[in-house]
Amino acid sequence: MAAHPVDEKLSPLKMATSGLQHVAAMYAGVVAPPLIVGAAVGLSATDLTFLTGACLFTAGLATFLQTLGIWKIGARLPFVNGVTFAGVAPMTAVVASTEDKSDALPIIFGAVIVAGLLGFVAAPFFSKAIRFFPPVVTGSVITLIGVSLLPVAFGWAQGPDPKADDYGSTTFLALAGITLLIVLLLRRFTRGFVKQIAVLLGLIVGTLVAIPFGVTDFSPVAHADVVGFPTPFHFGAPQFQLAAILSLCVVMVVSMTESTADMLALGEIVERPADERTIAAGLRADTLGSALSPLFNGFMCSAFAQNIGLVAMTRIRSRYVVATGGGFLVLMGLCPMAASLIAVVPRPVLGGAGIVLFGSVAASGIQTLMRAGLERDNNVLIVAVSLAVGIIPITAPGFYHAFPETAKIVLDSGISTGCVTAVVLNLLFNHLGKGREAHDVTHPMEAGEEIAAVH
Repeated sequence: MAAHPVDEKLSPLKMATSGLQHVAAMYAGVVAPPLIVGAAVGLSATDLTFLTGACLFTAGLATFLQTLGIWKIGARLPFVNGVTFAGVAPMTAVVASTEDKSDALPIIFGAVIVAGLLGFVAAPFFSKAIRFFPPVVTGSVITLIGVSLLPVAFGWAQGPDPKADDYGSTTFLALAGITLLIVLLLRRFTRGFVKQIAVLLGLIVGTLVAIPFGVTDFSPVAHADVVGFPTPFHFGAPQFQLAAILSLCVVMVVSMTESTADMLALGEIVERPADERTIAAGLRADTLGSALSPLFNGFMCSAFAQNIGLVAMTRIRSRYVVATGGGFLVLMGLCPMAASLIAVVPRPVLGGAGIVLFGSVAASGIQTLMRAGLERDNNVLIVAVSLAVGIIPITAPGFYHAFPETAKIVLDSGISTGCVTAVVLNLLFNHLGKGREAHDVTHPMEAGEEIAAVH
């Protein structure tokens, strides 16, 4: 009996090339979170390179757990894992609230470990409670993730140092614009593999364009070792702070929700539907990978939706192909020189690419909301209030200034507050008793009687 395409082992050449394609599709997404958090902490170029390599290494390990699996851990689907974007805003909030920045990463690592272990225990129960996280909740949260990260891209586009005289200069903005244009042109006029790595190619070309302007710094590569290992607890032993733990636990719920949705979608694409048992095993891999990641100085891990699109486009459904991609990630993490290449990219160039990258996350959330039944006034209200609460830290940064510092770690994360708001409102409107039916009201500002009269 022939093996299912998910369990098929291809030729070594096809495994390698297809695995590299998965790495190319996710690379920019994996290195962006350590760049954002590392810059917020104020890490040197050497430490930033180390943090980036550690995240590549742990993404590879998490991908192994998910694709190959052990015991009841791993969905055993072509499922790529990497550093989740959902944790970036809460982690930068932790950094901002930490007086001694050298403690910031240990506090984050401690929170990720606790959130990962709690998520591992909760995985089988979460797979049963997924009905409380419909598209109206997940779509709102994913949209907030993208919207919360866009200001980071805009900051990058203006230059590396907000206090410098040339911050926001026309040169920096032009480099960001050129990079953005390159990515858009590649996405519009190319196909296949080149189209998939448009962001990566945009970063490369943008960096080359920046050289004559004296913006590109190659010293990180010159000082990087060819071979290295992400030394455990390089930035210090984990510290456990309650507010940070609560904030990252909310992110874990968001991450598990995203992963569940991605597993359901991927199961349909590869024609091996994800049942409750598969989802529980996949969530165990996500959460265990996250709990182990800080040991090697990595962050919380989750599914990468862009790679699901790659599986759908190429029709290569083998989980061993994705496992091969995980192997490449591990090798890159063990080669500091390879990891240091991203540190060469000027901030304005990163900003131009980040607009596409983070904007795509928001667009993905909007796509999810399109399946959320927004013809119902209840769901429109859930989305409206959740997004409004979620963007408070962006539009009014000092809104929670009167609250205690520990509370502000959670409140200053729009993703966390928006997620909690969406879940609570969904329970209130869609689970606790029956509200008005979908056909009664199509907009929260319209009267039911008037709509009935039109009908």
